[in-house]
Amino acid sequence: MEKLRVNDEVIMLAGKDKGKTGTVSQIFRKQDKVLIGGVNIAKKAIKPSQENPAGGITEKEMPVHISNVAVLSPKTKKPTRVKIVNKDGKNIRVAVSCGTEL
Repeated sequence: MEKLRVNDEVIMLAGKDKGKTGTVSQIFRKQDKVLIGGVNIAKKAIKPSQENPAGGITEKEMPVHISNVAVLSPKTKKPTRVKIVNKDGKNIRVAVSCGTEL
């Protein structure tokens, strides 16, 4: 069982967007990176094409390393670590700081 999942509310711990929060939209397990909505936005130059005849500069969310994010506790809204606990034969994720189920 993984400690981070899609749609988890996370906070950035390092980088230019330190302190910003967002939800995980995609996880790249092999590269240990995550894509977070509204965080780590880069400007990309787009060539003119048939779909986009004007071309121009667009903004795109870029992945960040998984070590630079922490899950937000649903109870305290502060960053927390996650532990996996076996409860009634099922593994569940629990916030370490407050003990609430994620």
